[in-house]
Amino acid sequence: MRARVRNTALALTLGGVPLLTFSPAPALASEPGTLVVERDGPARSLAFTAARDGEAVIGFTAAAPGVSWARAGAESAVLSVELDGRHVTDLVVPGADPTPRSLGLGPVRQGEHRVTLRFLGASAPAARRVILEGPAVRVPEADQVALRHAPIVVGRTGWPLGDPYQNARTDTPLIAWHESRPAAAPGHRVLEYSVVWSHEDGGTDGPALMARWGRTTDVEWVYRVEVDATGRRVDGTGVYQGPQHLTLKFRGRYEGDHPLLQTCTSNNNMCDVISPGAPLRFLPDASGTRPADRAREVVMDREPWTYRIMAQEMLREGRIERPSDPATRAVGDPRAYLFAELAKRTGAPATGWGSAPGVSLGVRLKDDPSRLYRSDHGERTWSIERDGPAATTVELPRGTTAGDIASIEAVRQPVGLGDNGAPATVTAIHRGFFLDRSYLPRPSAVRWNGSVTLTPQAPTAVLWTSPSP
Repeated sequence: MRARVRNTALALTLGGVPLLTFSPAPALASEPGTLVVERDGPARSLAFTAARDGEAVIGFTAAAPGVSWARAGAESAVLSVELDGRHVTDLVVPGADPTPRSLGLGPVRQGEHRVTLRFLGASAPAARRVILEGPAVRVPEADQVALRHAPIVVGRTGWPLGDPYQNARTDTPLIAWHESRPAAAPGHRVLEYSVVWSHEDGGTDGPALMARWGRTTDVEWVYRVEVDATGRRVDGTGVYQGPQHLTLKFRGRYEGDHPLLQTCTSNNNMCDVISPGAPLRFLPDASGTRPADRAREVVMDREPWTYRIMAQEMLREGRIERPSDPATRAVGDPRAYLFAELAKRTGAPATGWGSAPGVSLGVRLKDDPSRLYRSDHGERTWSIERDGPAATTVELPRGTTAGDIASIEAVRQPVGLGDNGAPATVTAIHRGFFLDRSYLPRPSAVRWNGSVTLTPQAPTAVLWTSPSP
């Protein structure tokens, strides 16, 4: 395939609301087409021409017939991706449904290049081929600094006795993004990179994740670095999130400006020493970011397929209660949850001893308004203590739809013993949706803006009521 110029804008939406818009630069893009990479077949290649030096990104729609992240022995097909004969990243394809994916390729020079894709034996037995629709390579003019410093995440191996390909079956990295804020030095910025994994085998358990974070994926920042006004790394400023969630100085190896980090714990913390012979590596496209006033989970909202993979891993690993029952604290059918995002802040002063006030959401249904279904299931440590935008879920009876909800209210619930009396103010519900039969988000049916302050004397307040028919 010979390269040709295209310039097509792609807008990703949820419930009709634009969340992210890509405008591929006309510098380069490959011919539209289809690549099929088979288990017993040859490697497939894609040639392209870079009109300038810079960080390249490849995008396509990927599908693996016969594969399902929900079934043991059929979890994924894995492709190795090479640039000009050098291994740059891997792609885990966890399903048969066509899914848009975008990967970093690292730096390229102006001129001719070739991407080569090989089917890996680490793929599940059921995987026979991967179909890539519309593969296209670009070197965007924007986002070059963010792409240049993005971490390469080496797969978790459990070295020396573990499974070197475990991310092909569990806790696989799905997507990444970056955030930018001013540094102390004039003109400098701090870039922070985060990754969404399909789950975490260790760390916070599923019920607490659903209540406190609104998902069972694992979302972690992995690397942070200061860059100067020209986009160059300031020596000695690189840090990463190490075991026990410690912030550690990066002392590892760089490929160009890309730090090499390895997922080295069961809850997806990083190490800067790479296990010998670790075979998998991931360079997801981290050029995207998120609005400052939205929770991190918005990056999943704009990549709806991540919710399906989240649910399928829970199903395959036997972490879903059957039958689903909102009266228990176990994780039930993910399709029975309202996925909500609220915004809150804690005021001052604290007027007594005890813990800070958390906030939980409660839902009342039209056919039983006397019963309050709570996001924290009555467990105080599952209420939301952190301020700012925060995602949570409320488990409801199976089959509940947005039209069945009568009202949503905020509940003051200190996370520990006692209540220090500080006011907690809720200012928004940014979205509220259910998953459909395929575990994909339905359009958001809930949105509210206002200001409601919860105190020990007034610990509950109605935020949203169902519109009149």
